[in-house]
Amino acid sequence: NFIESRFLNRLLPLFAPLIVFILLEIFFFFPKTIYVILILVNFVIFFTLWQIAKASNIDKRWWNFLILPVIMSSAIIVYSIFLKNKIFIQLFFITDIILLYFYLQCIYYYLLNPAIYKIFSIENISFYSNFFAFFLFSVVIYGLQSFLNTPIWLLELAILVISILMVYQITWANKIDFNKSMPYIFICCLVLVELSWSIFFLPFNYNIAGFILAIFYYILVGLVKDHLLGGLDKKTVKTYLGLGLISLFLILLTAQWI
Repeated sequence: NFIESRFLNRLLPLFAPLIVFILLEIFFFFPKTIYVILILVNFVIFFTLWQIAKASNIDKRWWNFLILPVIMSSAIIVYSIFLKNKIFIQLFFITDIILLYFYLQCIYYYLLNPAIYKIFSIENISFYSNFFAFFLFSVVIYGLQSFLNTPIWLLELAILVISILMVYQITWANKIDFNKSMPYIFICCLVLVELSWSIFFLPFNYNIAGFILAIFYYILVGLVKDHLLGGLDKKTVKTYLGLGLISLFLILLTAQWI
């Protein structure tokens, strides 16, 4: 039983992304299965992380590992509904699978094979995947308002909940104490809600609006993370603000005004 369980745990990070990809392809050809696919994809991710965490003596809190891949994969599935270009849809699916594969591998090595685990692997992949997931989620939020005229207050509630989870995920991935990070998570999320509300009334399409919010998210989360890790200095602040403002300027310069 021990050998079988160990063999299963080793295979899960390899086969879970493959199963998710098959499910995504089924959704690609049969879009009406979206709700079933969402449930199945998240179940595959949940079972994989739950099984690995259960077998670990390092950290059995599987829910912490679950936040990022569930939000990222769910956002990609919903976002693909807004895309007309089939090639773009497939590129997003492939990106999801690649990030999911590397994320699960990092979790597996961290929890079950720490001798091979490379330090800061979870921190690094979490930061970039987290930003990518928040961007997709933001686009979905503004897309829902554009296409379905969903009430803004309901979308703002979704932004608040997801922002809390995403900012928490970043602080958790960087091993920052929750009691220490909690006030910063709260303030950061309130700022994001205020910014997202303002963006609703700007004349941008949903892609541009989502990217603008994601840029602010990148700046805020980066500054909070480095501050809590004790690495925030003038150079770091200038780097985040510089990259954020340049990206924002380029987006506004090339944005489609409605």
